[in-house]
Amino acid sequence: MSNQNNNKVTISIKVPEDVEKGVYANAMQVGHSRDEFVLDFINFIPHQNSGTVNARVVLSPSALKRIIAALQDNLSKYEKNYGTVEYDDQSSIGFTPDK
Repeated sequence: MSNQNNNKVTISIKVPEDVEKGVYANAMQVGHSRDEFVLDFINFIPHQNSGTVNARVVLSPSALKRIIAALQDNLSKYEKNYGTVEYDDQSSIGFTPDK
């Protein structure tokens, strides 16, 4: 019996120059319907009480779940190397879950 899991596939991913530099976000808004999640990444300026959506990512629910797992895994690795990341979970601005 052959093991097909040993077949490795190389995937080439290109990042366009205008995307390569990235965007800064210090807040995020999440919306969803039955079929998709919409993540708006925001650069919020506190002293001006305003912000700009720098990026919008639309995902299927299963893709979002895989991303959450990958983020949790990477955060765990980060905290093992650098210590626990502290945050103010009472903040109404930023990457905070709905309560």
